Amino acid sequence: MITAIVLAPVVIACVFLLPIEGFATFFALVSIIGAWEWASLSDLKKTSYRLLYAAVVLAALCGGWWIFQHQYALFLILPALLLWCAAFLWIKQYPKQGLWAQQGARMLLGLLFLTAAWLSLLGLKALPAGNAWLLLILLVVWAADIGAYFSGKRWGKNKLAPNVSPGKTREGMYGGLAAITITAIVFSLWNELAWSTAVYVVLLSVVVGVVSVMGDLFESLLKRHAGMKDSGTILPGHGGVLDRIDSILSAAPFYYVGLCFLPIV
Repeated sequence: MITAIVLAPVVIACVFLLPIEGFATFFALVSIIGAWEWASLSDLKKTSYRLLYAAVVLAALCGGWWIFQHQYALFLILPALLLWCAAFLWIKQYPKQGLWAQQGARMLLGLLFLTAAWLSLLGLKALPAGNAWLLLILLVVWAADIGAYFSGKRWGKNKLAPNVSPGKTREGMYGGLAAITITAIVFSLWNELAWSTAVYVVLLSVVVGVVSVMGDLFESLLKRHAGMKDSGTILPGHGGVLDRIDSILSAAPFYYVGLCFLPIV
């Protein structure tokens, strides 16, 4: 809990106070740590191999900066969306193994997911009122977690994905979606969005909330396959960085693409 209380203001400060270059650097560092942990999920046990994998992701992010500046980000983000859709099927079929079970495939998935999420966050930052849109995706992901925790604890009976994450329940997910809906409505009212825009934002937030749960479940699938409880130990009481950003990895690309269809941005 203390870790979460400390991290949330740091992330919000980075969103609002840093220029886009500083913002990109901060989340690149987060992504590199995530890459180090993803290497373990890909059965890269040697330190040298994990460092090499993190270096490859860093190189991809450097290339991603050029892609972002030349407005080609969607060429990486859209394939990530398709693979996240495939991940939904992999979650449903588990413990049956799919493409993800191959080491090389997991390595490529991590490279693409980390890079696409980073590019999506940069794309959000670059939008008019980009800080507000970034804040909303953070609030959506946090509302999903908090709502799911309390409603699942109070009413949770039916398992959402028992083979992947026995602790998650359908009731918890519904509670998370309710919290997201309230959050998006308050955001729309606070920012005085037009009625049609507000409806779109609320619906998009709910979709993104569902996708964020999928990201969490897919990381749980990979950890279960690798025999790991947490992706790392860098965050006291919260496991690894991937355990904190798994929802963002899946949510950010869908959210960014969704906002691209909103006329006011």
